Amino acid sequence: MATARQVLCLCAFLSLPHTRAEPIRYSIAEESERGSVVANLAEDAGLAPAQLSARRARLLSEDGRQHFRLDPGTGRLVVAERLDREELCGQSATCTLPFELLLANPVQFFRVEVAVEDINDHAPVFPEERVTIKIPETSNVGSRFPLEGAQDPDIGSNSIKTYSIAPENEYFSVAFGSQIKGKKYVELVLEKPLDREEQAELGFNLIALDGGSPPRSGTTQIHIVILDANDNAPIFSQELYVGQVLENTPEGSVVLKVVATDQDAGVNRDVSYQFSQAGVQSHSAFAIDPMTGEIKLTKPLDFEVAENYELSVRATDGGGLSAICRVLVEVVDVNDNAPEVMVSSFSSPIPEDALPGTVVALFTVRDRDSGANGKISCALEDQQSFSLRPAYKNYFELVTVSALDREETARYIVTVTAADAGSPPLTTTQTFTVDISDVNDNAPVFNQTLYTMHVRENNVPTVLVGTVSAVDADVGPNAKVTYSLVPAHPTEQPSCSCISVNSENGDVFVLRPLDYEQVRQIEVWVSATDAGSPPLSANVTVRLVVVDENDNAPLVLYPSQESSSPSSELVPISAEAGYLITKVVAVDADSGQNSWLSYHLLRATDPGLFAVGAQSGEVRLRRSVTERDTMKQKLAVLVRDNGQPPLSATAVLSALLLSDFSDMHLPHSSLDTEDEGSSLTKYLIISLVFISLLFLVSTAAFVTHKVCKRKELKDGHVLYGGNNLQSSLADAAATGTLPHAYCYEISLTTGSGNSEFKFLKPILPSLPPQLHATGGGTNNDQDFPCDTLTMEDVAPDNHGMCSAGVFNNLSF
Repeated sequence: MATARQVLCLCAFLSLPHTRAEPIRYSIAEESERGSVVANLAEDAGLAPAQLSARRARLLSEDGRQHFRLDPGTGRLVVAERLDREELCGQSATCTLPFELLLANPVQFFRVEVAVEDINDHAPVFPEERVTIKIPETSNVGSRFPLEGAQDPDIGSNSIKTYSIAPENEYFSVAFGSQIKGKKYVELVLEKPLDREEQAELGFNLIALDGGSPPRSGTTQIHIVILDANDNAPIFSQELYVGQVLENTPEGSVVLKVVATDQDAGVNRDVSYQFSQAGVQSHSAFAIDPMTGEIKLTKPLDFEVAENYELSVRATDGGGLSAICRVLVEVVDVNDNAPEVMVSSFSSPIPEDALPGTVVALFTVRDRDSGANGKISCALEDQQSFSLRPAYKNYFELVTVSALDREETARYIVTVTAADAGSPPLTTTQTFTVDISDVNDNAPVFNQTLYTMHVRENNVPTVLVGTVSAVDADVGPNAKVTYSLVPAHPTEQPSCSCISVNSENGDVFVLRPLDYEQVRQIEVWVSATDAGSPPLSANVTVRLVVVDENDNAPLVLYPSQESSSPSSELVPISAEAGYLITKVVAVDADSGQNSWLSYHLLRATDPGLFAVGAQSGEVRLRRSVTERDTMKQKLAVLVRDNGQPPLSATAVLSALLLSDFSDMHLPHSSLDTEDEGSSLTKYLIISLVFISLLFLVSTAAFVTHKVCKRKELKDGHVLYGGNNLQSSLADAAATGTLPHAYCYEISLTTGSGNSEFKFLKPILPSLPPQLHATGGGTNNDQDFPCDTLTMEDVAPDNHGMCSAGVFNNLSF
């Protein structure tokens, strides 16, 4: 708010005039003591003393010298240094010291002019203490003999007013007056004819008296030598010689030539030239040839130091007569001074939200040359964000013209070029390095519009799953970004407690284990907030995808494995090969390849009688049923998923081979007794065969056989290994056939010699959730052997069935 208030005040001020129409004028006597009060400048400017400090009042002069200073407490203008009018203004009729009173906030100027009044602080001084003048005795009454007048730096009434002779004599009087351009002259006037024989020399004092109060005087001695016969003085061809010379003319160049002639003859007509002793400083830059009268430069001239030089040249003949002429040398200005740029105030850095028209710098320009060479124009080089605005006289303001953006340009190099109108023009450049300070005007920006991260189920707590990243185009605290979880809507509860984000670096952690079967995807909002005032923020969606692990074993739905005895399927003896006995239905709670199931015949009473579809789980007859087949057949079907490592379950079922479905009414006890008797008979036959072989094989052969058998068992593949059924699974993957759950109804008819059954329809059951990964089914150890099967036993050409030899090795 404070910045806005200042901008409004500045805009209001810019609509007012910058300067006072008429300057404030004061006068003060020269040689005033340091600290002398000139006047109360604040009162005359209509300002209160307190405003001087508040608005940073300063005094600015064109030449940079501070002759006065401003007392900020009282507003008085006091003398800062001793003022010598003759040093400041020379012989000028007026001596005015101009300067400006600058108020910087807001900008306002007051023109002030102080006139320095002359006091009679200098006495007249003659160039020489003794002057010898040779006068021919033939000089006529009324002849005039020029003298070097006395010099008085004071002006006006304090300058030289009269000359007098002391003591007075009858031969000479003094004449005093002004010549061209106000140049004063002093001459001796002959009042009575001279007679060298009567008086060869005369002496008296010439007194110069100024008009001050009290008056001051200067004296020089005049020595008159009366010469004989030389009655003609040299005469110049012009009373005033005017020459012009460029200020860059090299040393030794001839400026002009003066010529004087003498009508006398002989030695009396030989004329020599020399500068008059008056104005030694004026002719210090020149030299005159005594014989030819050529005036040459002895050092470079500077138009800015002196615009012209006035010289006095005396021509003296061989007889001692002389004449004086005036030489005015005008220095012609050349464009040898480049403009000067002086910075009064400069503000950097400026905030990027500064309004157009904000003053960045205040400076003034000047050129010591004159005329067109001193006219200055200012311009900016290739700049669209800033411009120059005239303030007062040669003062300019550097202001903004458009909105600034630190993120686009953090620093501006503004070059101001000041050029004069000379030929060729001279230029000066002033560079302003304007830094733009940051304002919190940019919210953080994420490098993605959506973050998708993956985590495997059953993960360890506080696992790192990814990182969100946002950047802020601002700098400093405005660019410091912190991260946090936020609800999608302000009224909602905080987001999921199982996810956390690091506030410093944006790392995303999962705090507790996840279960793919319970939750498969979580979406949360992450907010990135900067440290500006007020803070700015941005939100992004983080999608956490739970990746399934093989942590659920297949669950057998049909036949049900929950009962103590396996379910029995009825198979007519007349059934042909390919007859569908039943279908094992299983599901896996996992997804993807972890839920791909394959079916394999693990063991059976007669392995050669049955075949299991690897992908469908259908149990079919491999061959036709014969009278020799056991009435009750038991099967174990292995259901395995495709996970790594694979998990499995076993389905146990029974098949009754019946000639007539009326036989199904046989009690289960008789069937069990028959099965046990059949199994015992098989065990006895196998035992007799094995004992007979022992007697026929020698001891050595027996040992060798045992060693080979053990090695074979050691090298065999366990049925539950991870790579047992890769070919079968590959077939399932290739065909794209996944096991489907089916339930079959069996309809039995009686009263017919050929009882029959048929499959009515598949029914889709409601699948219970998978609770564990151990596999279902009840294994009856008394019904099935525990021998291990190798991969050869379930080779693809066996179609999921055990070979007869392997089956005989099983102990039922």
